[in-house]
Amino acid sequence: MKKIVFVLVLMMGMVTVSVAQQTQSTKRVILFMIDGLSWEAPTKLNMPVFNGLIKQGTYISQSYVIIPHHPTIGDYSKYNSCSFPNPVLHQGSLFLSPDNKMIQEVFSPKEQTALVVNTVAYRSIGRGFSTAIMDDTFSDAEVVDCAIRILKNQQPVFMRIHLQSAGQRGYDISQSTPDKPYYRNIFYKNSPYVQAIENADKLLGKFIAFLKESKMLDETVLIITSDHGQSKIGWHPLFDEDSWKTPLLFLGSDIAKGRELPYFEQTDIAPTIAGLLKKQAPVNNGGAGVFIKEILKENEVSSFHSPRYLKTINEQIKEYNFLRARLILASKENGYYANVVALLENGAFIEPFYHQDRILDWYKAGDIKHLIESNDKVLKQMRQILSDNI
Repeated sequence: MKKIVFVLVLMMGMVTVSVAQQTQSTKRVILFMIDGLSWEAPTKLNMPVFNGLIKQGTYISQSYVIIPHHPTIGDYSKYNSCSFPNPVLHQGSLFLSPDNKMIQEVFSPKEQTALVVNTVAYRSIGRGFSTAIMDDTFSDAEVVDCAIRILKNQQPVFMRIHLQSAGQRGYDISQSTPDKPYYRNIFYKNSPYVQAIENADKLLGKFIAFLKESKMLDETVLIITSDHGQSKIGWHPLFDEDSWKTPLLFLGSDIAKGRELPYFEQTDIAPTIAGLLKKQAPVNNGGAGVFIKEILKENEVSSFHSPRYLKTINEQIKEYNFLRARLILASKENGYYANVVALLENGAFIEPFYHQDRILDWYKAGDIKHLIESNDKVLKQMRQILSDNI
């Protein structure tokens, strides 16, 4: 009997060591972002580094972000210098507030955190980083070099590296004239967008080579994604669904290899980063995401299910704007429709519709499910009005 007890104790000790080793294996999380990365880029462009990594981690080919709107007037613009996906990513919630904690503030100031990007547009999400470098004179290569120096000298526990060039080249194509061969086609052979994406892929390879050489790779979870997708005609217009989708790849010793999830929501990135590093999520409200544990090799994916909130809300906002436009056009002939539009604008139509210009009021819905239900009621009534009278 004593021998059996000894074996059980020994086995329990081995399990304890195993769990302890597992919980300590991830020492840092690095968010490597390629601005405006189209969900089709890995299959259409020459991205050998990214594509070679897919089998080494957990991949989501079409991860959804909140509609990439950027109001320049109103309360949102007072607190945010960039489009919706960025504060949503850092707060891990659709219910945005300047009082919400961001993911970097879960660690700082006790632990080092860093942001490196070649634009000043992200200054509002720089709050709380130990080191925040936003230099619009940097090339993408200089961003990566700077990030490597920071990793060598400061060893941050969380870091966001953001390469801006591809998104800028996408915007340039959207504004190009018909005499350009890549006019309204980001995927035209050797277009500025193609060049920027393929260069970013090379820089990703350089960064991973550094992590390997410095022996940091095995203790790092690397997340590769973007803050929004890219329209085929360039940029990220609100109602182009390609703007809502971008690839997402998780890599690390604790991450499942060769796994693919059918869906992922941007709101889940911050709580997943926090969970990987054994911290609480930065925000816990009705709009907050969750730690997606199905990316871990220890967890099964058979029961994975996402409610697909972001996809649904984006589709609702798109339809609302199109129906509203039809009502405005109809009001030219019939003042009744002008009244309907006025009620919609005042939030006095059955229930309020939580559209893009009211994002700071979304918390009033209480939770995401009620927000979607409220939007559905309004859309149903708008459809009915147009069907009955036009």
